Amino acid sequence: MMRIAYILVFGLMYILSLLPMRLLYIVSDFLYLLVYKLVGYRKKLVRKHLQDCFPEKDQKERLKVEKGFYHWFCDYMVETIKLFSMSKEQIKRRMTFEGTEAIDADFAQGRSAGVYLGHFCNWEWITSLPLWTDPKGLCTQIYHPLENVWFDRLFIKLRERFGAKCIPMAETLRRMVKYRQQKQPIVLGYISDQIPFWNNIHHWVNFLHHDTPVLTGAERLMRQMKQSVYYADISRPRRGYYVCRFIKMEDGDTQENSKTESPWPLTDRYFSLLEQSIRRQPECYLWTHNRWKRTHEEYNIRLDKNTGRVDLGDLEEIKRRKGLI
Repeated sequence: MMRIAYILVFGLMYILSLLPMRLLYIVSDFLYLLVYKLVGYRKKLVRKHLQDCFPEKDQKERLKVEKGFYHWFCDYMVETIKLFSMSKEQIKRRMTFEGTEAIDADFAQGRSAGVYLGHFCNWEWITSLPLWTDPKGLCTQIYHPLENVWFDRLFIKLRERFGAKCIPMAETLRRMVKYRQQKQPIVLGYISDQIPFWNNIHHWVNFLHHDTPVLTGAERLMRQMKQSVYYADISRPRRGYYVCRFIKMEDGDTQENSKTESPWPLTDRYFSLLEQSIRRQPECYLWTHNRWKRTHEEYNIRLDKNTGRVDLGDLEEIKRRKGLI
């Protein structure tokens, strides 16, 4: 049954992807009316995020960002559909990269690179990076496998169309070790602004006026594998066009010599750079993502000071046991 659904969905997406971009953007405009005006998809959450993250903006300015976000969000959906049939020439015209020569230099020295990304602009189109880099290096990306095998295949097919390879999150370290043993340099993309589980919280940063729990696994892996570290600074100069500029954060040869007061300096800088990107074009960030649902206050309640373990049980029950209610 799911195989039939997969075939139907794939067929529909492929047929839609054959439409010219100008027609797909008409579809996007219709989706905007449906998603924002009629349904109001997560509008309260988006509005709260914008109010908390941009207290310096007045209501009129935040409303402009809100509408701009939903327009971009619907564009992102049709742009992702377009990937099903987009030619190399089309994607290279609409998704351009700057600073790839530094990554090629890493490849030439047999060194791998790690790239920090966020849920900003069109991260799906970043999978066209292999069209811009030296083929001696392999472009890879970490992803969360879907429970449904058929739809997991669909998204892998979509993300590997231009030569990038998807690595399931659970296999990341094993694959990286394998590539290093094979002397195969890679560039690995880490979308690192996701919400960590309670027991994976090891660091907090000030991000968009929030005390924010963050993932540190990317920094651990990049240091362990001695990867050169980059930030993908993406911008959207106009509708349907994106530019990705690679900013080198640290060279793979100098990581061990880096000294800083923070235990996670790369993570800190990544979130600082991501915030700069968001402030430049706030409408292009994924505000429907409930990024700040885990608070430091709740974390402190869950944390056992003696063992350092975090209780994953019901919060009300934990409070009762600790005599907080």
